[in-house]
Amino acid sequence: MNRRERLMATLRGEPVDRPPVSFYELNGLDENPEDDDPFNIYSHPSWHSLIKFTREKTDRIVMRQVPFINTGKSALDEITTTKIIYNENGSEFTQTIIQSGSQSLSSLTRKDRDVNTTWVIEPLLKNLEDLKYYLSLPSPEPGSTPDTTSIHETEKQLGDSGIVMIDTPDPLCEAAALFEMEAFMIIAYTETKLFQRLLQRFASVIQPQTESIAKALPGRLWRIYGPEYASPPFLPPSLFETFVISYDEPMIKAIQQFGGYARIHAHGRLKAILGSIASTGCDGLDPIEPPPQGDVSLRYVRERYGEQLVLFGNLEASDIENLSVDEFRQKVLLAIEEGMSGSGRGFVLMPSACPYGRILSPLAYEKYQTIIEVIEKI
Repeated sequence: MNRRERLMATLRGEPVDRPPVSFYELNGLDENPEDDDPFNIYSHPSWHSLIKFTREKTDRIVMRQVPFINTGKSALDEITTTKIIYNENGSEFTQTIIQSGSQSLSSLTRKDRDVNTTWVIEPLLKNLEDLKYYLSLPSPEPGSTPDTTSIHETEKQLGDSGIVMIDTPDPLCEAAALFEMEAFMIIAYTETKLFQRLLQRFASVIQPQTESIAKALPGRLWRIYGPEYASPPFLPPSLFETFVISYDEPMIKAIQQFGGYARIHAHGRLKAILGSIASTGCDGLDPIEPPPQGDVSLRYVRERYGEQLVLFGNLEASDIENLSVDEFRQKVLLAIEEGMSGSGRGFVLMPSACPYGRILSPLAYEKYQTIIEVIEKI
């Protein structure tokens, strides 16, 4: 059974020779050691062996977003400007300003050369008044035709070594990302109807685009991210249906209508919302973090929802960097035992994230080797 066959059989709930293993963001394709971009952490020699190891040994799941072919700028684009600035340390700052008449909104993000992430220094929406103003602006417009080129090219590059996973935010993710966390929680909880208007604004773009992509690219795995914003401790479970199910369920139905598989992404505490997640009809769940990062074991999820869901997880990223090799090996063995316990649709062994610093420690590399060493002995 080749790697692509193993992954697709797992998604369908069919028997496999062994559980697939994915290194999540690491896929051995997107990490380019030859790229001299100063923000490319993978150019550091400490990453090179792991990139090659990932390419050769993992069941590769490559995340891709699907762009749209548009005819021109939207009304919102016309009043939005973006400027990129570099400071003396080489950090990249991106400033976005939306200006309409005498009112404006602004955001600022920062990227550092040695850390593979983007920091939000200033969110676009700071308070309730900003939200009301934003809702008065022209709505974003859905693209007309999905550009499937990158998906087909990536699948050709992968061959039988893996699959592409279409990656999309849900309306809650797009809405919550406009605020700092405290402001999001307060406004979403106290101004529910107004916040729903914001969700609908994004849903009016995301839903038709999901339908178009699902039709143009049938039968693929998808990842929908954002539902964790409506989980404890951020918001009470009672708001999960209002903010997630109402919007994600139609996305999932559109994906499945064309033979696709919808995987929900949610970090953190899942116990209070697991039933709600399952009620969306989704096909998979990741990363199912073990306690203390999460609040349920992989076995708990497998026993209750394993017949419906392919489970992706549940190795904690911090354990890759901090535990001894022997301690980590026991975590891998436990994840495999719980992920395969009883009956169920399928299980993919996978970390919750990957290291994001420029220099990969030898210990972290040895942990990745341990994952493959253990899974290949099954």
